[in-house]
Amino acid sequence: MAETAAWEHEPGGHPEFGDVILGVKGVTVGFGDKLVLENLDLEVYRREILGFVGGSGTGKSVLMRAILGLTPRRAGTVEVFGCNLDTASGEERLEVERRWGVLFQQGALFSSLNVKQNIKMPMREHMRMSEQLMDELALLKLEMVGLPRDAADKMPSELSGGMIKRASLARALALDPDLVFLDEPTSGLDPIGAAAFDRLIESLRDTLGLTVYMVTHDLDSLHSICDRIAVLGERRVLINGSLDEIMQFDHPWVQSYFKGERALRRVD
Repeated sequence: MAETAAWEHEPGGHPEFGDVILGVKGVTVGFGDKLVLENLDLEVYRREILGFVGGSGTGKSVLMRAILGLTPRRAGTVEVFGCNLDTASGEERLEVERRWGVLFQQGALFSSLNVKQNIKMPMREHMRMSEQLMDELALLKLEMVGLPRDAADKMPSELSGGMIKRASLARALALDPDLVFLDEPTSGLDPIGAAAFDRLIESLRDTLGLTVYMVTHDLDSLHSICDRIAVLGERRVLINGSLDEIMQFDHPWVQSYFKGERALRRVD
């Protein structure tokens, strides 16, 4: 099998991206007598777009939810911005949560609230500000993700799939986070819409200095905007590195996924 990239075990993180923003060590997650993740390690570096990929049912979204504290871990630690989430006080935990934003699969907008009200929810939870200021900030976030201001008063049921993704991203950006978690952000979008969303994510990373943790199965996203890719399989991260390193990794699933019949047109 191919060797793991040399910088992976060096202190201080990635030579290009620098600081470790998210560190996952020895994480194990299970349901009943079935282990989904076992002794899993992963690091995410400042200002990178990490693509997290794996087969259906391997636990990609489970890991993201375990990092966020939505799914319990049986073992292991999670550190975000240098803060151990297991030993952090309630106030320290809240401070970390203010610095991340989440776009869940399918958007997860509150169906009974309009777009503006959805975007304002994190502001209500974490900030003390006037209604007028929250309204103004919500409109700014809409513009930031490429939605017109008149989308603010629409209900989620009135939005197209692409608009739902953008509105959900606007909510994820409500508190000006440093780290954004994206769960299958291009799923359900046509190729044009998916490409536009990829460009938006890359642009936001470049302009806002975001670090992006992106669960995806979209080969085009992996090729076009991801600085680094981590591959989940056999309950752990099999390899992480550049696209070229991943494609040289001698593992049946990795080879099939990146060089299989449907991927041939993307391989030089």
